[in-house]
Amino acid sequence: MIIKQFSGYELTKAQPNTSEDYFNRSEVTYITNGEERTLHVLYVRYFEEQLPQFTPFAGNPVFQIENEDIAFKDIAALACLLHDPEMISRKRVYINTTEELAPYFEVHAVERLKEIAAECRKNGSVLVKEENKTA
Repeated sequence: MIIKQFSGYELTKAQPNTSEDYFNRSEVTYITNGEERTLHVLYVRYFEEQLPQFTPFAGNPVFQIENEDIAFKDIAALACLLHDPEMISRKRVYINTTEELAPYFEVHAVERLKEIAAECRKNGSVLVKEENKTA
């Protein structure tokens, strides 16, 4: 799998009676089996205020790559894709609890996440070997 780019943004209200402004969307674009795909992860923005409770991060920005601040929303979809091989078959994921989000940010996975993010930003893409996880 080739990770091409990752980013995140805060949603804004499309209409006055909607609740989009309570959510963030994180995206990762990648190539697998010769096909370019994008995974969109939607989560409650409030989770970013709770980062130290379910991640090793103290707050936003979560880390820097060559003096560029990387926010949680920028890497959430990338973390999901790297952690769960089944995400490759998904286009959209909605995460509505910190308990659901926490496994993607386990301490041992964060260093790998940082390395992949840094290489992707530096080179414009990064080849990631898909790991087979067996239960």
